[in-house]
Amino acid sequence: MPRAKKALLTAFNRNLDLVQPSAIRAFDNEVSDIPDILKLTLGEPDFNVPEHIKQAAITSIIENDSHYAASNGTIALRQAITGFLENRYGLKYDASREIIVTVGATEAIYTVLTSLLNKGDKVILPTPIFPLYIPVTLVGGGEPVFIDTSSNDFVLSPEMLKAAIQKYGDRIKAIVLNFPSNPTGVTYSEEEVKALADVLRETNIVVISDEIYSELTYETTHVSMAKYLPEQTIVLNGVSKSHAMTGYRIGFLAGPAELVSKFSLIHQFTITTPTNSAMAAATEALGSNLGQQDTLQMKAEYKVRRDFVYQSMTDLGFQIPKPDGAFYIFAKIPTGYNQDDFEFARDLAHKNKLAVIPGASFGPGGEGYIRLSYADSMANLNEAMTRLARYMAENKHD
Repeated sequence: MPRAKKALLTAFNRNLDLVQPSAIRAFDNEVSDIPDILKLTLGEPDFNVPEHIKQAAITSIIENDSHYAASNGTIALRQAITGFLENRYGLKYDASREIIVTVGATEAIYTVLTSLLNKGDKVILPTPIFPLYIPVTLVGGGEPVFIDTSSNDFVLSPEMLKAAIQKYGDRIKAIVLNFPSNPTGVTYSEEEVKALADVLRETNIVVISDEIYSELTYETTHVSMAKYLPEQTIVLNGVSKSHAMTGYRIGFLAGPAELVSKFSLIHQFTITTPTNSAMAAATEALGSNLGQQDTLQMKAEYKVRRDFVYQSMTDLGFQIPKPDGAFYIFAKIPTGYNQDDFEFARDLAHKNKLAVIPGASFGPGGEGYIRLSYADSMANLNEAMTRLARYMAENKHD
């Protein structure tokens, strides 16, 4: 096996020195080899991709749809995306100029931040938040500005936002809003979205609105930030969560054409174009009536699971902001137990074979919490709550 020339070990982008491996993946890997471990760690739907969507991918392959597609995605998929955004959220975009199909929402995050950031630019990140934004910001030369929202039930208030803008002023290039939220499941009401838009409208801050869980809301209807601030907002979404298509790796971004044309440069030089068969499947998912029904059926099952896990953990003494979206529970470790969330999660995994993610993995405000995903069968969730109850009964201390 070759070994790198030692001098090359200092040849990297220096910003990589600021980046740590994903704490979520690292903890998941750490506990995965424990015998009989039951993992509620990763945010991945347990449903299979619906048959009509799989058939669209198969048909694409059989019909030799094997040549380069347009870099920004097939026009059929971009039209399906514009129809989806208009029908579901009242947003109007031009399929030819204002949509880019990305390799998952992950690539959309990378493309937008890499396109925007210059050295020293600041990015507001309301935390706890999906941690991917942090390393992408750092590698791009930007500086994260964390706003801990734990004191406000994990909702960014206009007052919190105004304080950050007053402190950093024109150095703020962008803000990331992820709702429904990973890790908390908390989302924003229409009034809360409008209030944030009113603050941001007075600035030149680009709003990166990650709405990947928009189709998985339970008691409310999702309202996009682009409804009130379309001229500054880049909407990120995709089919991974809504249609259980994580392995197909199809996301998208939507925004004003003048901004999207710049994002397309990074996009085309990074991935050229997404995979044709995956785009065909996503076209069926977003462009057909059956596709919407698929999501409604999954959402109904997630709601049953949410209610069961929420009530079970509440009965055990956990304090939980009741999630109105996504498929996560973000729970405060009760008094009388180890408040170091990494040590709590590690102990739970080894003693009672249940794996959850430590809350500190998601930034300031996550300390002392654990996140678990209820995107699993009721049988597994029942067993998980049994194991958790046993651990709580056996490990409380004064």
